[in-house]
Amino acid sequence: MDVIRKIGHNEIVKITTPVLITWNDGKSRLCGDFRALNNYTKADSYPIPRIPHSLDKLAKAIYITKMDFMKGFHQNGVKPNSMEILRTVCHMGIYEYTRMPFFIKLHQPTSKG
Repeated sequence: MDVIRKIGHNEIVKITTPVLITWNDGKSRLCGDFRALNNYTKADSYPIPRIPHSLDKLAKAIYITKMDFMKGFHQNGVKPNSMEILRTVCHMGIYEYTRMPFFIKLHQPTSKG
């Protein structure tokens, strides 16, 4: 699953500011600073269920699954006409996200399920 792809090197494009995040284990991740984009978007808000209500439902469950939220980003695809606003530039060239990056305030799921 490709999350980001290189689109050029010497083009003039509207970009987001790149931010390099380095974890304690030495691994790095290139991120985009999307605060300016988020100023122009309307936030989706989903209420978080109350813990006792969730535990009551779990007590009656036959099957329980576990999700790893540390690697849960980049699951939804980005429509081709939205990739332009998700571009970022670094010393290696110009990149655009093909999967929805984290820290975006508003996104529409690619499928309902």
